[in-house]
Amino acid sequence: FLALRLGRPIFLEGEPGTGKTEIAKALATALGRRLIRLQCYEGLDAASAVCEWNFAAQMLAIRAAEGTSTLEQTQTRLFGPDFLIERPLLQALRPHPEGPPILLIDEIDRTDAPFEAFLLEALSDHQVTIPELGTIRADQPPIIILTSNRTREVHDALKRRCLYHWVDYPDAARELAILRAKVPQAPAKLSKEIVAFVQAIRKEELFKSPGVAESLDWASALVELDAVALDPHLVSDTLGVLLKYQDDIQKLQGSKAQELLDEVKAQAKG
Repeated sequence: FLALRLGRPIFLEGEPGTGKTEIAKALATALGRRLIRLQCYEGLDAASAVCEWNFAAQMLAIRAAEGTSTLEQTQTRLFGPDFLIERPLLQALRPHPEGPPILLIDEIDRTDAPFEAFLLEALSDHQVTIPELGTIRADQPPIIILTSNRTREVHDALKRRCLYHWVDYPDAARELAILRAKVPQAPAKLSKEIVAFVQAIRKEELFKSPGVAESLDWASALVELDAVALDPHLVSDTLGVLLKYQDDIQKLQGSKAQELLDEVKAQAKG
C-alpha cells in the first residue's frame, strides 16, 4: 500500500520459494497492469536491461543509403526508433494505455555492484540515459518490485531508495489457504497433512528448507498419484519433489519421515 501511495520501489527479500515473484504477479493481476520482468543474472549489463541497437539492420540500411543520403541523414535515421530494440527497463518507462506497468527486477542479488549502481538512476528518478538518445524519463513512474534471495548483500545505496520487506515462510493457516487456491483438486485431508508435514520439515536442520513453491509442486505430484492421505512409502518415494539436496533427502528418509508423519497425524486427531 505504501509503495503504491508513495511511488517508491519495494525491495522483497527472503528465502527462495517464499513467493516474492508471485507477489509481483498477483499485484499485476489485481491492478490490471502489464507485468514487465527483468530476470537478473551474473554479467547483466545496461544493454541487456535497457536497450540495444539492431546492428544487422543498421548495416543493411547503410548499404541501402549509399549514394542517396548524406552522412547526417543516415546517422539520424540509424539511431532512431526503427533500429532500437527495447529491453525491460526502457519498456517500463514508456507510457501504457492501461496505466504504469509493474516492473519486476527479479533476483537482483545475482547481478554485480556496477549494475546496482546503474539502477540507482532508474529507481530514484524513473529515468535512464541512452548516449545516442539522451535521457528518457517516465511520464508516469512504473510500480517497481525488486526481489533478492540473499545469496549476497545488496548495496545500501540501492536499499535506501526502496521500501524493505522480508518475505518469510507462511504459517500453517496461510500456507493451507495458498495450497487450496493453487491446487484446489487436492483432497482436504491431504492438503492439511501436506501443510503440517512441510511445516514440521522446516523445523529440521536442512541445507535448504522447502518453500511454498515446493509445497505446491508436492501437492500437485501427490494428486497425480491419486493420493488421499500421506503414508511413509509415499513420502519416501516423492521427497525429491519437496527437497532438492540428497543430504536432506537421506536425513528425512526412513524412520525420520515416519516419526514426522506420526506427529502430523497425531496433531490432526487432536
